[in-house]
Amino acid sequence: MGKYLLKRILFSIFSLLVVVMVVMLLVYTAINRNVIFQTDDLWNKKAGNDQKYYEYMQFQKFGYLNFVNYTDFLGNKYRAQLGDGYDDSEAFLADRNAIQSRDDSYKENPSVKEFYEQYDGKDSYKVIRLEPDTYKSGKLKPGGGAYLIAVRERNPLLRLFYYIRDFISFESTNDVEDPNLTERYVRFEKDPYSGLFAVVGSGTTHKYLLYFDGRFPFIHQNWAHLNLGTSYTKYRGQEISTVITTPAGELNVFRQQYPNLIGTDQYVETAIDFHSLTYNPMTREEDRELFPDNYTSYSMHRTGLSMLENSFVIGLVATALAYLIGLPLGILMARRKDKLADKIGNFYIIFVIAVPSLAYIFMFAAFATKTFGLPYKFANAQTKFLAYVLPTISLALPWIGSLMKWMRRYMIDQMNSDYVKFARAEGLSEREIYRTHISKNAMIPIVHGIPGSILGCLTGALITERVYGVPGVGALLTTAINSHDNGIIVACTVFYTFLSIVSLILGDLLLAKYDPRISLSSERGGGR
Repeated sequence: MGKYLLKRILFSIFSLLVVVMVVMLLVYTAINRNVIFQTDDLWNKKAGNDQKYYEYMQFQKFGYLNFVNYTDFLGNKYRAQLGDGYDDSEAFLADRNAIQSRDDSYKENPSVKEFYEQYDGKDSYKVIRLEPDTYKSGKLKPGGGAYLIAVRERNPLLRLFYYIRDFISFESTNDVEDPNLTERYVRFEKDPYSGLFAVVGSGTTHKYLLYFDGRFPFIHQNWAHLNLGTSYTKYRGQEISTVITTPAGELNVFRQQYPNLIGTDQYVETAIDFHSLTYNPMTREEDRELFPDNYTSYSMHRTGLSMLENSFVIGLVATALAYLIGLPLGILMARRKDKLADKIGNFYIIFVIAVPSLAYIFMFAAFATKTFGLPYKFANAQTKFLAYVLPTISLALPWIGSLMKWMRRYMIDQMNSDYVKFARAEGLSEREIYRTHISKNAMIPIVHGIPGSILGCLTGALITERVYGVPGVGALLTTAINSHDNGIIVACTVFYTFLSIVSLILGDLLLAKYDPRISLSSERGGGR
């Protein structure tokens, strides 16, 4: 089995790399990059060179290219010479305004020459000047100021390499680049907020690296980070892993103490998550009375579940209902073949398959809301538990029909097998034959899909979540495609492919455990 797992894992990694590479090539080379501005209101408000320069900025954000602005180049040059007040110096202002000339005289400027020498033709950079755009009178048009930039297109293969290299990162004591921070460590400390021990760091990005709290799964970490990518359209610069795992409910305010006030009788009503503290070199003086160090940036406690948790809870409960209801009904239909129970079951199966999912979801929602008074939209539910009822049942209904159909088919196939005739000839009862032999063998094809059904809950349900307004991950990919959010498209590809690969491996392992005739070892055949 060890060799099998090693081969499957290596092949899975190779498959994942191929899939990600193909998606990156499609996203970054086959599709016109200008589509990212179709829903960009800021781009529509700009004109002339300002709009072109903004395009280059966005192209860099989205991963199409790297570019260096001449003004930033000057800033680095004069900051090293004059310090932070460089932007008021005459030399800096003269060099910055030199590129606004309407002829090629700007090239005689020493700083411009340095810029060309450093970038033009070096490391695949190409210097581009956006020339002043003026009226016939010589007056600049709106957004017509000149820009000087150096541009380098990103190689798709290098982009894949960097994505894989940075896919998982770990915090270290060298993360904080602050010469004033002299004490750097990672150690165990008593956590005043949980009463247990925590791993804390100094010099790391987060103060708390490993800690406990009252939120499932109760133990959390900020040490290792899964860098799926960044969203620049829908979620405006947020890490995608943060988007899907952070609760999006209302602020959860409760009675707490700031770190420097622990041990006193001074409490505040606040939603601050003190376990999320990150290093802030620009800590305000008023914060120094509340915090013992520069770890003063934080996020807030929020109620509810995250997008990923919402989708998983609904999907997992729907999956459990489907198996608990669908499999027994499929067995009943097979045992009552061509009788009333079988005809009713077949009618349900045909109805679920024939009617478009969107139609029967609306039909079920209309019936359930009117009959039982269940909330239709997730956000309108007075009791949050009830908000999950309709989407969960709506998701389970077609799954139940599918399991009924396949269980019935596999059962009937087994009922006509020779070993069933021999079992009857030996005098075994029908109940024992169905329970011990037919049902067990009919489950073999279904067992393989159980891990995939469970892990598939993490991908969400597009139609169901859209209809009921569930804040889940079901619409993540389609929304990203519509808004041309490259980061989310690539992240979803990695996420979905990884889940599919893991599902197949777990399905094989579960099948080998369930059926002793199947062996994953290098030896031929199975055995009982």
